[in-house]
Amino acid sequence: MLKFVILTTVLVAFGSAIELTFELPDNANQCFFEDLKKDVDTVFEFQASFLIVVTGGHYDVDLIIEDPNGKVLYKDTKKQYDSINFKAEVEGTYKACFSNEFSTFSHKIVYMDWQFGDQNALHAAVTQGAHAMTQLENYAVAIGDKLRTIDDYQTHHRLREATGRKRAEELNERVMIWSLGQSAVVVFIGIGQVFLLKSFFNDKRTRY
Repeated sequence: MLKFVILTTVLVAFGSAIELTFELPDNANQCFFEDLKKDVDTVFEFQASFLIVVTGGHYDVDLIIEDPNGKVLYKDTKKQYDSINFKAEVEGTYKACFSNEFSTFSHKIVYMDWQFGDQNALHAAVTQGAHAMTQLENYAVAIGDKLRTIDDYQTHHRLREATGRKRAEELNERVMIWSLGQSAVVVFIGIGQVFLLKSFFNDKRTRY
């Protein structure tokens, strides 16, 4: 039991992550900072979707990642989603900035997942002291890896489901507006035809 508690503590110590969903208004920038040690493996994932759908908009944002010295590690514009892998070359505060400056009407909902930590160090820490891993420790490490994989898959499926639902709601709204417009046109045409026929009978009556 003590070994399992120690292993759980090691899992938390060597693998950390920041998972966040936030609103990015139009013409806005949002930056996030994280202190990383040297030679730490990092995975940065993001996905953008609409909060307010406007005709002509896109599901995309700008992203730039910089190290403590201001060196640009990643920069791209108008991306809907991406996954970035890099290793911290220097110790210090790393910065990731999202931008929605190119959009003047549409707010965005952005999901980000910033994972950092040396997963290989987990196995080295468990086997510290030159002893072989027990079957319980092997199972615990395997379960931890599977749980992280499952969590990633569930997150991506939730994002895809939310994006699909938003597009379906957008399509439903456009169909409803189009249907209301068509109904209004039919009603106006019907009223116009009634008045036109009535005017024909009024002209005949005045002639006699």
